[in-house]
Amino acid sequence: MAALSKSIPHNCYEIGHTWHPRCSWAVLHVTQSALAESLRIYGTLYLVAAILRKRKLDYYLYKLLPEILQSTSFLTANGTLYIACFCILRKILGKFYFWSPGFGAALPASYMAILIERKSRRGLLTIYMANQATETLFRMAVARGAITPLRHGEVLLFCITAALFMFFFRCKDGLKGFTYSALKFIVGKEEIPTHSFSPEAAFAKTDRKIKHSEKVSQPMNILALTKKLMDKVCKHGPRHRCCKHYGDNCISYCIKGFIRMFSIGYLIQCCLRIPSTFRHLLTQPSRLLSLFYNKENFQLGAFLGSFVSIYKGTSCFLRWVRNLDDELHALVAGCLAGISMMFYKSTTISMYLVSKLVETIYFKGIESGKVPYFPHADSIIYAISTSICFQAAVMEVQNLRPSYWKFLLRLTKGRFALMNRKVLDVFGTEASKNFKDFTPKLDPRYTVVPPELPLELS
Repeated sequence: MAALSKSIPHNCYEIGHTWHPRCSWAVLHVTQSALAESLRIYGTLYLVAAILRKRKLDYYLYKLLPEILQSTSFLTANGTLYIACFCILRKILGKFYFWSPGFGAALPASYMAILIERKSRRGLLTIYMANQATETLFRMAVARGAITPLRHGEVLLFCITAALFMFFFRCKDGLKGFTYSALKFIVGKEEIPTHSFSPEAAFAKTDRKIKHSEKVSQPMNILALTKKLMDKVCKHGPRHRCCKHYGDNCISYCIKGFIRMFSIGYLIQCCLRIPSTFRHLLTQPSRLLSLFYNKENFQLGAFLGSFVSIYKGTSCFLRWVRNLDDELHALVAGCLAGISMMFYKSTTISMYLVSKLVETIYFKGIESGKVPYFPHADSIIYAISTSICFQAAVMEVQNLRPSYWKFLLRLTKGRFALMNRKVLDVFGTEASKNFKDFTPKLDPRYTVVPPELPLELS
C-alpha cells in the first residue's frame, strides 16, 4: 500500500505520449487513428445489422450514415478525450499518482464520450464494459492473492445464471425484448408456459395433417420413405400430457433440439473463422480445411446442442415425475443444462450473462417499486467500468482481457503500448511486465527526469 501512495514527477510526455513531446500533436495523432478504426468498426457493424434486419431503402438513405457517424464520434471522442485528460490532469496535479494516468484520466473522458452516443445503445455498451471491468477486477484480485480461483468456476457461474434466466423465461412477463427472443430461439416456443392454442386443438390439428398427408398419393422414393419413417418415430412415442411439443415425442424432441443447435453453433464458429482463413488462403491453401474441421467449431456446437437437449430432457423428465408443468422446473433444468459449458469454457460468456442478469433484476426491481431509479446510471456505470479497464491497461496489462487490449492497440495504432511503463513499476503493479524490452527514446529537452536512452538527434 505504501507504493500506491507514491507519486512521480515525470511529465505527460515522459509517461504517456512518448512518440511526440507536444500534447496537441499527440491528441491529433490519437484522434486520427481512433477515427479511422471507429469508422471501420461501426461502418461494418451497422451495414451488416441493416442487411440482417432487412431494412428498407429509406433507412439506407436517411438513417444509416447518421447512426454510423454518431457512434464513430463517440468512440473517437473516448480515445481523444482520454489522452487530453491525461495531459490536463498532469498539469493540474503537477505529478502522477497511482490512479491518475489510468482511472483519473479515463473517468471524465468516458463520461463525456458516452453522452455523444445514442441513448438506445448506451445500455448495451454499459453491459459490455461492466463485464470487462468485472473480469479485470477479478484478475487483479487473483494476481494479488485476495481471491483463489475456483476450478471450473466459469461453468458453475454459468449454471447459476442459466438457471435464473430460464426461470424468468418460464415466468409470465419474466423477460422482455432481445433476451426473451434469444431464449425463445434457442430452446423453442414449446417451453413457454402459455400457448395461443389448447392441447386438444393442437392434437386435432396434428391429426388432420397426418390424415391429409396419408390421403395424398406421392411417389415413394427413398427420401419420402425416410421422412415417413421419421414422422412415425417422432409422433408415436412417449409424450406427457403437459408437454407442448405436440409434433414429437419427448425423445425425438430432445434429439432434434441437439441437432438444430449443434448445427447453428458449428456454422457460427465457421463464419467467425472465415476472415482469418481467407486472408491466408493464397499462401496456405490447406487452411481451407481447417475452416470446417476445427476443434472450436465442434466445441461450440456441442455446447449449444447439449445445453438445449439437457434443458428439454430435464423439463420433460420433471413433467413425467411430478405430473405437472411448473416454472420451478426451469431452475433445475437450466442449472443442469449449464454443465454443457464444459464443452466450450468461456469466462466472457459467463460474465456477460451475469451482467445481463443483474440488469434484468435491477429493472424488475424498478418496475415493482422496490428499487429506486437512478437517472444516467448507465452513463455513470459505463464511465467507471471503462476507467477500471484503462487503469489496468496502463498499470497492469497482464490482468486485462487480451481481446480488449488488442482493441485498444488497434484504436491507437499501437500507441498505447508506447507508454513508459518502466517508470510506473514504482507503484508495485508490475506495469512493465509485458514490456521488458521496451524503453522509449525521449528528447531530453522536454523531460523533467533525465531519460535512460538519449534521443539520437539528426
